[in-house]
Amino acid sequence: MKLMSFGCVAVCAYLAAIPGPSAYRLINQVELPGGGGWDYLTVDAPARRVYISHATEVEVLDADTQKSVGTIGDTPGVHGIALAPELGRGFISAGKADSVVVFDLKTLQVLSHVSTGKKPDAIIFDPATKRVFAMNGGSDSTTAINASNGSVDGTIALGGGPEFSVADGKGSVWINLEDQSQLVRVDSKSLKVANRWPVAPCASPSSMAFDAQNRRIFIGCRNHVMAVVDADSGKIIATYPIGDHVDASAFDPETKLIFNSLGEGSIAVFHQDSPDAYSALESIATAQGSKTMALDLKTHRLFVPSLRSGKFDILVFERAAS
Repeated sequence: MKLMSFGCVAVCAYLAAIPGPSAYRLINQVELPGGGGWDYLTVDAPARRVYISHATEVEVLDADTQKSVGTIGDTPGVHGIALAPELGRGFISAGKADSVVVFDLKTLQVLSHVSTGKKPDAIIFDPATKRVFAMNGGSDSTTAINASNGSVDGTIALGGGPEFSVADGKGSVWINLEDQSQLVRVDSKSLKVANRWPVAPCASPSSMAFDAQNRRIFIGCRNHVMAVVDADSGKIIATYPIGDHVDASAFDPETKLIFNSLGEGSIAVFHQDSPDAYSALESIATAQGSKTMALDLKTHRLFVPSLRSGKFDILVFERAAS
């Protein structure tokens, strides 16, 4: 693994000296071996690890040093990584294999493969039921997997193509149906769709983040808006303009900042002034095509993948001390 070149060090130092309204600035750029595409990232803040989908494998970095911890291979069409720390297991959606790869969190060794619907994409762990939900983009369904033993507990027909999901750990799982411009709430215990809500004026809902305290869902929409939704009623509280091709959102409950990563090469940052009012702070420059990201809730750092001149690297942004 290579660290930043001299030129990048100079750029990073310059950017670090002039943080914007959100106080974020670029502090590191870490090159990973090989090219190829990527999708979701997941940060395990307590264990200090970052999981990065990359081509046909998952790269694992130390969250503090950004040095390689290991690689999880044989994950064709990898999209997302879900973690069940209390069970010592992780789960990877392998879209081209129509399966979920189960691995050991300590050793990173693959334990088993679980068959799902077609083209599993986003994936989450629900602490309330200890189930993993894989979003099957090719079969308009979600597969519920028993995280303890890897068995399939059921498949839920969604009536549209699932894109991303969040869980409250109390028995509710919310799923974006991108092609229907709908938000559905699934009862994770009964494995049934409990509610179905339109999200207009949001169209093609893609990314999601969740504010557990205020019961608000933040949806990144492909028609260039972020929608704020009441998680219990499905009511659209407000929408705010963002840029093009949003594919990841995150909420920091400590700083009250909401991040929307955009494929046009930026992160749209908002501040939660109250549960129903938000202020646009700034647009943090990333790189063209850098549509996903992950937030480390311990350090408040952002990890953003990018591809420059055929080289795959991770941009690390840190919030300046107040």
